[in-house]
Amino acid sequence: MAKGKYQKWLTPDGITLLEAWARDGLTDEQIAHNMGIRRSTLATWKTKYLDISDALKKGKEVVDVEVENALLKRAKGFRYQEQTFERVWNEKLGKYVKINTKTVTKMATPETAAAIFWLKNRKPEQWREKQPENQDVVGAEDDPITASIKEDLHK
Repeated sequence: MAKGKYQKWLTPDGITLLEAWARDGLTDEQIAHNMGIRRSTLATWKTKYLDISDALKKGKEVVDVEVENALLKRAKGFRYQEQTFERVWNEKLGKYVKINTKTVTKMATPETAAAIFWLKNRKPEQWREKQPENQDVVGAEDDPITASIKEDLHK
């Protein structure tokens, strides 16, 4: 590793670039590649240099909040406005001469999958799929496959 290679990443331009890569959704491995270092070196620098760690956290935080907001919006459904355009044909000129616009309010219906995902993660004590207690992972005693496995083990 070149001596002082980390210093370029502690400059305002370097910090901005790190934050932008994190905001773009790059993994630490991809960011390290872009920096010309190994992922383990980036991990060391994140521990050693608070500015690098903070820039990556800040960039990822922005995207996380945006995705959370989008997921919640899809889970609840939302209204949005859409503009439609209509061209009017002029027979005399033989071309479209006027564009009529109309704004229509539409509703995106709530998505069940987004709602389930949200609830399982935000309220796991109420919404996660609970495994029955005393669940026999191997199989029941009267199960022929379980019985044959046990026989093989005893041989």
